[in-house]
Amino acid sequence: MSDAHKVRLEPVGVEFEVAHGETVLNAAFRQGIALPHGCKEGQCSACKCVLLDGEVDMLKYSTFALNDMEKDSGHILLCRSIAYSDMEVELLNYDEEVLAKSIAVKTFKGRIAAIERLTHDIRGIQIDLNSPIKFWAGQYVDITVTTEKGETITRSFSMANTPDQTQSLSFIIKKYPEGKFSGELDSGGIRVGAEVTVVGPYGTCFRREDRQGPLVLVGAGSGMSPIWSILNDHLKSAEQRPVYFFYGARTPADLFYLDRIAELTGRHEDVTFIPVLSHVNGEAWDGERGFVHERVDAKLKQLAIDGEGDVYACGPPPMIDALQPVLFMNGFETERIFFDKFTTSSGGGTPGH
Repeated sequence: MSDAHKVRLEPVGVEFEVAHGETVLNAAFRQGIALPHGCKEGQCSACKCVLLDGEVDMLKYSTFALNDMEKDSGHILLCRSIAYSDMEVELLNYDEEVLAKSIAVKTFKGRIAAIERLTHDIRGIQIDLNSPIKFWAGQYVDITVTTEKGETITRSFSMANTPDQTQSLSFIIKKYPEGKFSGELDSGGIRVGAEVTVVGPYGTCFRREDRQGPLVLVGAGSGMSPIWSILNDHLKSAEQRPVYFFYGARTPADLFYLDRIAELTGRHEDVTFIPVLSHVNGEAWDGERGFVHERVDAKLKQLAIDGEGDVYACGPPPMIDALQPVLFMNGFETERIFFDKFTTSSGGGTPGH
């Protein structure tokens, strides 16, 4: 590889090469080394580490992700770092299981095979790929499509299907007022048959195997997408764990997949579905009310789980931010909590949902 530099990761002792002009994080992805990451845009600090040796240049980033004091003490963001020599870095946040289950990020060609209206602001899409992709339940990909008017849009979306469906991917997408991708879906700018490029997989909020204790799944909005994948992948694994599946929405009209969920809970008595509505105005509703993090708190206290089990939570930042203290107060350690924050375009988390 011309102009390539070597990168060594401590304390794990992993080495790989980074090409000229390539970010360290992208080089790692390309070679199947799953380093901690979030936004991939210098906004969220998930890939922050310490430069022990070597020279790097940093592309533009947010000082929220890396402040000047941290930069002066040798901290860098791998998603913004261009290597100018061989380098050695100390990982601050890493998960040996994630590193062990790394999948090389690749580029796939495909087309949009179906578009489904699930609620007034949630859409389902299906993409058929020309070749199979390997991923873990809960991961996401970057999708690039060119609209009818010739504008190219790239957004990140989490798969809703299970990993055994390798060439037909499904996604649950929330429509935002300024959301270009979802807006073009509705206006006909992105149509069935449109060609797409899919790059991935990304994300560390994927289902861990062979764990003990209950499985607590929390979704809101399009956070249903990775949660649905994780839930169904768990059920296919035949692992015996009680599952508490929370979904937060505003009104009864914002709920979807209810028939599929009823069929699923009918077949699996260890799965409990708990929809939570925050804005019930006169509609018939005998289920849980309030914000989803409040109902999770009440249920965890009732069950007296005390940190046993695993939590997977996917949805908008306010939900995730409200949920974190609830989980800590109920005894959950950080290594039992897996989050994916969905942002509208860029920022900390998985953009584009």
